[in-house]
Amino acid sequence: MAEILVKERCYHCGEDCVDENIAFDEKTFCCQGCKTVYEILNTNDLCQYYDLGKSPGIQLKNASRLEKFAFLDHQEIISKLYDFQDGTLKKISFYIPVIHCSSCIWLLENLHKLRKGILHSSVQFLKKKVSITFKEDEITLRKLVELLASLGYEPEISLASGNPPSKKKQDRSLAIKIGIAGFCFGNSMLLSLPEYLDTDFSLTQDYQTFFGYINLLLALPVFFYAGSDYLISAWRAIRHGFINIEFPIALGILAFFGRSSYEIIMQQGPGYMDSLNGLIFFMLIGKWYQSKTYEALSYDRDYASYFPIAVTKVNHGKEESIALKDVQIGDQIMIRNQELIPADAILLKGDANIDYSFVTGESVPVSKHSGDLLYAGGRQVGSSLTIEIQKPVENSYLTELWNQEVFNKRKASQLGSLINSVSKYFTAVILLISAATAMYWYIQDSSQILNAVTSVLIIACPCALALSVPFTFGHTLRLFGKKGLYLKNTEAIEQMARTTDIVFDKTGTITQSKPQQLKLEGGTLSQLEMMWLRSAVRNSTHPLSKTIYQSLDSQLPLIKTDAFEEIPGKGIIAFVDGNKMLIGAEDFVTGQSSSDKGTTRVYLSINGEVKGYYAFENLYREGFDALMLSLKEKYKLHMLSGDNDLEKAKLAPYFDQLHFNQSPLNKLEYLKELEDQQRQTLMIGDGLNDAGALKQSKLGIAVADNIYHFSPACDAILDARQFKNLSKFLNFSHTSLKIVKAAFLFSFCYNVIGLSFAVSGMLTPLIAAILMPVSSVSVVGFITLAVNWAGRRAFQ
Repeated sequence: MAEILVKERCYHCGEDCVDENIAFDEKTFCCQGCKTVYEILNTNDLCQYYDLGKSPGIQLKNASRLEKFAFLDHQEIISKLYDFQDGTLKKISFYIPVIHCSSCIWLLENLHKLRKGILHSSVQFLKKKVSITFKEDEITLRKLVELLASLGYEPEISLASGNPPSKKKQDRSLAIKIGIAGFCFGNSMLLSLPEYLDTDFSLTQDYQTFFGYINLLLALPVFFYAGSDYLISAWRAIRHGFINIEFPIALGILAFFGRSSYEIIMQQGPGYMDSLNGLIFFMLIGKWYQSKTYEALSYDRDYASYFPIAVTKVNHGKEESIALKDVQIGDQIMIRNQELIPADAILLKGDANIDYSFVTGESVPVSKHSGDLLYAGGRQVGSSLTIEIQKPVENSYLTELWNQEVFNKRKASQLGSLINSVSKYFTAVILLISAATAMYWYIQDSSQILNAVTSVLIIACPCALALSVPFTFGHTLRLFGKKGLYLKNTEAIEQMARTTDIVFDKTGTITQSKPQQLKLEGGTLSQLEMMWLRSAVRNSTHPLSKTIYQSLDSQLPLIKTDAFEEIPGKGIIAFVDGNKMLIGAEDFVTGQSSSDKGTTRVYLSINGEVKGYYAFENLYREGFDALMLSLKEKYKLHMLSGDNDLEKAKLAPYFDQLHFNQSPLNKLEYLKELEDQQRQTLMIGDGLNDAGALKQSKLGIAVADNIYHFSPACDAILDARQFKNLSKFLNFSHTSLKIVKAAFLFSFCYNVIGLSFAVSGMLTPLIAAILMPVSSVSVVGFITLAVNWAGRRAFQ
């Protein structure tokens, strides 16, 4: 009896051990590369990687061929690849096409545990992109790339290495597949006409065989190339232990091709190759339509989502506020304390102390001097700067910073989980229906089995169901962007609909900053002292500081601020022309706190001498009264203010809870207490003093006036002019959920009706292939019309 060889599977990658069979640590590996990766993971106590999936690794047959990365030793080459560099600190992005599952993400985001010098890494799964921050004096770029290659994640390196293949290239590939499928479908239909029209069976066997083989040849490129994505996707899903929506499609394709090939080769019949070609052609058309719709939504989102804020442009000594999208190369821009640098620029004036934590994850500020290059995404900490823009403002880059994982709250999407669960069980039910259909027709008429079962598998594809949430929320994002609310992601819409408690900040949120006729109470200032004061408050973005700056004579010359620090919730410490100035709350400036205050006050001291205070009249935002009364009907309202309780009586009718003299830490703790009570919180603040509370809340919205104040801690940015429409935005989030549920119902009804015809044998596979993309088009059309119609009604 011949000996039967049983191939062992590699512990790391799961492939059969064909060329080699390496035993190590009581495990088997297919090559030295897989064994090396296991040793690295085992040494660093990271073998839980293998718990994330069955054999989640990538095969490493060529991992030892690392000499090809020698070009990364040349400084003039690698300097063009970095996203950011400051001394030995570097950040680079790679496109890694083999990223395919959760274990890939887990391993790539734990690179810092594998090699000293890697500080942080994050993965954008959909783009197959990894961004890595590292120290070059501890690990060179070449060593970093070699590490990735040894792990099986060799990056594609070019001058745009962090970017995936262009959309144009991807569209071209899909267009070629559609062209091939369409050509083969049209010709196979023509060749099959004699079969359809030959009612008196006059077609000779030779012609039937000849046309059959031509149809088989026409089906080969469609099956192996045009339709390969469906088969590959289904196979990968099965290998990793789950069933995706491509699985029933793949079954239908295989059933078509297998049965038709058998009939043609064995001369048992003409087969159904024309139907197979038509099926794949129409599915590719549906895929093209879906990609175009997504592209249109993405374009609308990118175009409309420039943040509703501006930058201060310095033009011949005069300062003017301009929209971010209007910033040009060569413009001189003023950057105040805590403001973000919108594009790569050269420092012209000022003492730069740049916090690049949004870019690199490192929070230690970096000192820069006149003539130094400042990277987009850095935040100035200290006095104001004048910079000259060197590159165009890339809104996509700012959006990427806003969406960094470090700022995400990782709130699970209930609808996303629902769709995944429904799709999984839906597929199982369809397989049962297919089996039952096959048994029924086996008894009734075995010649109908193939058509009936294939039609069931095709018509029941839950593509329309899967499109309901992304298209509804995608259109809602676009609509909100046009109306002045800019959401970070679709999960924010779902969270808006679940909100039970709304927490408001006061100054700069429900009150607005408008020029007022301010007068220093309790003292006077000389012209020189007013120059010092104007120069100090110019560096701040706080609404009260801006009001003081606007109230002072614009003809007063500005003096260089030697040092500047803004303490959230307290005030400003500034040194101007060698003079120490304290500007802010009474206890911060004077060390005392009086109980009887007639107005909101900002105190001033120069060189330890209290000069007096500015009294402010609170001006509430347009529509404040109507908005609060509308919200109170549906939500529990809270207000947290760092100011005194002077206006408690005025605000009490609008709020369920009022808390004054609150520090930023107090606000954060208050949000924690609400969430401990299982409340769904929405925090609305100005993005500066409220950063901690915005991040702590389930959903954080920063209200933005006409300043550039970027806050990754928030989930949304609201144009201050649209504050009065907050209730409409919240109401529309509920409308979006209703549209999603209606689309679910529409999709289920379509599948139930289609299945009833398919099971009865009244639906041919070709008609099913046509109806499947039609169902997707119908759902998308319904969603588009519903969102637009509801939007017009909500915001009229």
